[in-house]
Amino acid sequence: CAAVHIIAARGSNEAPGAGHIGAVVTQVQSTSQQTISTAAVDYPAALLGYASSSARGTSATITLVQKQVAACPNQKIVLVGYSQGAHIIGDAVAGGGGVSGLGAATPPVAAAISDKVVAIVQMGDPRHVPNQPFDKGTSKRAGLFPRQSNQQYSATLQPRIQSWCDTGDPFCDSGAVVSVHTSYLTRYQTAAVDFIVQQIG
Repeated sequence: CAAVHIIAARGSNEAPGAGHIGAVVTQVQSTSQQTISTAAVDYPAALLGYASSSARGTSATITLVQKQVAACPNQKIVLVGYSQGAHIIGDAVAGGGGVSGLGAATPPVAAAISDKVVAIVQMGDPRHVPNQPFDKGTSKRAGLFPRQSNQQYSATLQPRIQSWCDTGDPFCDSGAVVSVHTSYLTRYQTAAVDFIVQQIG
């Protein structure tokens, strides 16, 4: 087992693999002194049929984390996600669905599992809620599917999260500027990498 395992979830309509957010993973690997293994969430990442796609992605993320913790119980887990990928990694650890536009409510992975997650980086999360302690970026508005009060991140996880959302993003800020949503890495990749490297020690 590597010391750290990073799971990446790509954004909507990106080709299978880690997608844009993979650049963060690659830079963490080259920056950190830790041994690092990686995986990408295998899910549709579709905009059409979003409820089904995100539910499948959440389930796939939970399965990946559960299997990894079972195989390597002392490993530190990192979750990174862009757009729909940010949505599903959040739902995996805090619960998902149950709101208009999404599928049935789904429970989060067990706390004993999610406690192994030492860092979560989200960019353009459609479930963004403003004024959370882990919010980064300029957004002051909720996303398309704001996270409900019964699906909040645990007190353990909150200090381990950075969620980047900027004003105008159609998905996380209910704005109308698509270019804001597609350009987070140009603004925040270095900050995201620094945060993860700090969290994994």
